[in-house]
Amino acid sequence: MEKIFRPNPNSFKNTFCVFDEVSVDAISGLKIQYDSKSGSKYYYTKTGMFRLSNHWGRLANSKWRLEPLNPTTLSKIKLGFAPWDHFYPDNALEELYYLQVNFSNKTVNYQHKNNPDYDKKAILRTGFETTKRIKQVRNLLTLTSWARYFDCDDIALLRQQIINELVYTTKTLEEIKKEFH
Repeated sequence: MEKIFRPNPNSFKNTFCVFDEVSVDAISGLKIQYDSKSGSKYYYTKTGMFRLSNHWGRLANSKWRLEPLNPTTLSKIKLGFAPWDHFYPDNALEELYYLQVNFSNKTVNYQHKNNPDYDKKAILRTGFETTKRIKQVRNLLTLTSWARYFDCDDIALLRQQIINELVYTTKTLEEIKKEFH
């Protein structure tokens, strides 16, 4: 009989991780190794963790995000998988996060500096500063009322220029807007 792999329970405290949604079939034959009070179920393997849950994002002292399947599933309960080396340290003091914007989908997310895809160009910020910038970028991506103060024919281009300044500089939104007036 194969020995059950069980990581140290404290190894997930104060971590950031992006899980990829996978089909529920992936846990067929696996046993639940931890059942949280909030109803999330955890399955550990030698390569990583499966988490079956109806809530993602900030979890107690960790930030775990789920990247959805495409096309998205209708179920509110989603199964995510993350390899062990995708759990990165998190704390409130260090500048650990950068913004990643998808202009086509009009979305913005934060990523950890230990992510192998980090190109070292986007400015690193603390979690609090990152949250503030995400709100600003989301407003710029989804609203148009801010654009009436600019003499501009191409709002999409202006939007992209302002957002890139938010991502790649330490300038405030007010400083950036003044530059484009």
